[in-house]
Amino acid sequence: MRVLITGVAGFLGSHLTDLFLKEGHTVLGLDNFVTGHRDNIAHLAGDARFEFVEHDINRPYRAPGNLDGVLHLASPASPIDYLELPIETLQVGSFGTYHALEIAREHRARFFIASTSEVYGDPLVHPQREEYWGNVNPVGPRSVYDEAKRFAEAMTMAYHTHHGLDTRIVRIFNTYGPRMRPRDGRVVSNFIVQALMGEPLTIYGDGSQTRSFCYVSDEVDGIYRLFMRGDHNPTNIGNPVEYTVRQLADLVVELTGTTAAIVHEPLPVDDPKVRKPDITRARETLGWEPVVQVREGLARTIDHFRTYVGSPLMNRRVARQSPADAAAAAGR
Repeated sequence: MRVLITGVAGFLGSHLTDLFLKEGHTVLGLDNFVTGHRDNIAHLAGDARFEFVEHDINRPYRAPGNLDGVLHLASPASPIDYLELPIETLQVGSFGTYHALEIAREHRARFFIASTSEVYGDPLVHPQREEYWGNVNPVGPRSVYDEAKRFAEAMTMAYHTHHGLDTRIVRIFNTYGPRMRPRDGRVVSNFIVQALMGEPLTIYGDGSQTRSFCYVSDEVDGIYRLFMRGDHNPTNIGNPVEYTVRQLADLVVELTGTTAAIVHEPLPVDDPKVRKPDITRARETLGWEPVVQVREGLARTIDHFRTYVGSPLMNRRVARQSPADAAAAAGR
């Protein structure tokens, strides 16, 4: 197959590209480097089956050649990113999804949208099944991401029903592993970076809120299976083993050997109290479930982050302007 992947230089996009190439496919990748990084795809330079185009999917794109699939992963994905880039986040969930869908429709290609467990909001049902409609504040600070993804799901389903497009919707739960940006604001990267730098580990709230952490190789395996042989119904892909944030912090302290303290800050507005996927559907339809235990996955991730210590990348934050905004400001 020849597929187009948006957000190809991001954390998940780059790992998914590796898997498609490993399985013998060809990838055309798009990214505008707002939250992705060139280092994530540098190892693909010279691979004849990988082509990269720097492009913002919020603008139309005419893909050359034939395409069998379009996978739309482009979007800020962590709170520190989408709170700093709220308009861009809403745009890529709406305009970006529309343009990606139009590429798929033009090529009669299978379309895949990377949605999120955030569509469940602060859930009143636990664990979360795909049939649950969620508990989302549409005007809260997190809504720019939550509603962007909910809209993206609705538009994808509209193309499926109105145009007969072959579509997939994945709801991704907390994922971690190598190539996460060190200062991206997610709880795993936050704790690991703080521990390695000897900084206090910051817990928001009392640490009793729960999350479920899926190692990146498991996540992209589930995504790949869903793309190849799933159906149009939303599907949870995540690890059903639940940890409190405090348990995660204690495990990072143990694995890094840090002597840093654990400190508490106020809980952000609308922060979910629980988050755990029901993966019955993924097990039954895809034969998928995660195999990497959290302790093992964290150890691998810590080893990766150790290579950043002393590097400017350890403090890299999200780009504060999109390429389009930067060009406009420069008068181009």
